[in-house]
Amino acid sequence: MSAAPPCARSSTPYVTTSPCRRRRLPKPRSSRRKTGSRSWAAAARRRTRSSFNRANTARSPAIAPSQGGFVAASQLQDTDEAVLVLDNVSKGFSGVQALDAVTLRARAGEVLALMGENGAGKSTLLKIMSAAHAADSGRIVLDGNEVSFASPVDARRNGIRVVAQEPEIMGNLSVAENVYVGALPRNGRLVDRARLFEMARSDIERAGFSGLLDPRAYGRDLSPAQRQIVEILRALVGKPRVIAFDEPTSSLSDHEAEALFHLIGRLCEDGIAVIYVSHRMKEIFRVATRVLVLRDGRVVGERPADETDDSELVRMMVGRDLSTLFHHTSHEPGRPILSLRNLTSADVHDVSFDVHAGEVVVLAGLVGAGRTELARAIIGDLPVTGGTILVDGEEMKPTSPRDAIRAGLCLAPEERKTQALLMKRSVKDNISLAIVGQLSRWHVIRRRQEREVAARHARRLSVRTPNLDNEVSKLSGGNQQKVVLARWLARRSKLLILDEPTRGVDVGAKADIYAIIDQLAAEGAAVLVISSELPEVLGLADRIVVMQRGRVSGELGRDEASEENILGLSILEEEAA
Repeated sequence: MSAAPPCARSSTPYVTTSPCRRRRLPKPRSSRRKTGSRSWAAAARRRTRSSFNRANTARSPAIAPSQGGFVAASQLQDTDEAVLVLDNVSKGFSGVQALDAVTLRARAGEVLALMGENGAGKSTLLKIMSAAHAADSGRIVLDGNEVSFASPVDARRNGIRVVAQEPEIMGNLSVAENVYVGALPRNGRLVDRARLFEMARSDIERAGFSGLLDPRAYGRDLSPAQRQIVEILRALVGKPRVIAFDEPTSSLSDHEAEALFHLIGRLCEDGIAVIYVSHRMKEIFRVATRVLVLRDGRVVGERPADETDDSELVRMMVGRDLSTLFHHTSHEPGRPILSLRNLTSADVHDVSFDVHAGEVVVLAGLVGAGRTELARAIIGDLPVTGGTILVDGEEMKPTSPRDAIRAGLCLAPEERKTQALLMKRSVKDNISLAIVGQLSRWHVIRRRQEREVAARHARRLSVRTPNLDNEVSKLSGGNQQKVVLARWLARRSKLLILDEPTRGVDVGAKADIYAIIDQLAAEGAAVLVISSELPEVLGLADRIVVMQRGRVSGELGRDEASEENILGLSILEEEAA
């Protein structure tokens, strides 16, 4: 038997097709309209399609395990405007009503922005859509037919994809294997690795992420941004009908985010329905056609994106006006809590600056500038090869994070699920983790005191949970972040290092966290914040330290800081180099 010939490359700019192996894909429809020079968002708003008799239209074939690569939506059959409808969907957990009669319509060729505070029900809705959860009531309609997916695999076969905010990447597999898992190209019984890496290299380029990923790199060696790109590429394999992006830019640089926006535009031009979850208003107005807002598990409003503004959306999300999002009170800096003198490690070089009691210092810079690596070196998670770390004037040589914690330093890392939380343990256990020794007597934890401490800090940070014994994995991303912060507030550390503390957090929770940071500084704590959001940098900082290529490129006081000055220290010198 002769080998099946490889399929021809698609003319669609972001996809390739795979070896077909006997299965024929539907031919592209020549009648599909093109948007020309119009913006794709405007084109999506004006798009109209004629209805057709779905009873006489065959469903598109499911993904076969032997198929790999991305398949253009133009190769699929046409659909009516509502590709996916979640109709009056409700879901409860342990007495908490996560969703209450929510209706969502995802239309072909447009971007529906899904907004709401953490705990509003966004993640639960996406999990029901992808069959990770089963709804208590309501129905799911795909291409005009009511469906019931047996599993997430079944939902994926029917074209439903969710790009998770925190991807689950298999560390011992290559980028290419992670992207095409379940659809690896084969030569007989063996994986055709040469074709696999060629497909991955081509698809990375066509998706707009050329130069950002090595198809042969192992998952364990990827940065958070690279892991997110792998998750995006994975969603494009096969024949997606609906793609939901859950905070996709939270770990991406501006350049990578721009590539994603162009990709979403091409997806819409190809008739794919896109659901976009984000708390970043600029992104919402950049990509969205419509905006659906949830609050406390209910739909509180739906607006065309060009007929609303950020103030209205915030009011719908939180039920109150957040005109003063940032809380900043000027304090007279006290003694130096942390002093770095020519600190050097594998990733940072000759870094020197101080953080004083009652002061908020923000580390700014591009993704990859070395800020996270500096924080890990300070707390003993990465080896220091030169320089000095002083805590309260005394030299500290941490060999592990335990030494730093004992000295009064703590780190709330960017990757909370993999680096900070015990996902299968309770909210109470996670909050008390850093003070177990203080709560113990004769090696026995005083449970009543532990519960009181956990409850006090959970209330302080407004952690939304049915009870303190609830598993932390069941909380929304924003509430998980609050649990991490509550742990270190319970520890009463001298210096808090917060790496992207509001990543994936809604505007209401952001305001709460900003107020907590300001309160900590008022109480005399030293706070070192790593942030990639310039408004956050400017709103929080008493002083800004800008890093570039592992070195400090400049310091700015609050009065002299501006977005232009920060970007100048972050980018312009790098371009000149």
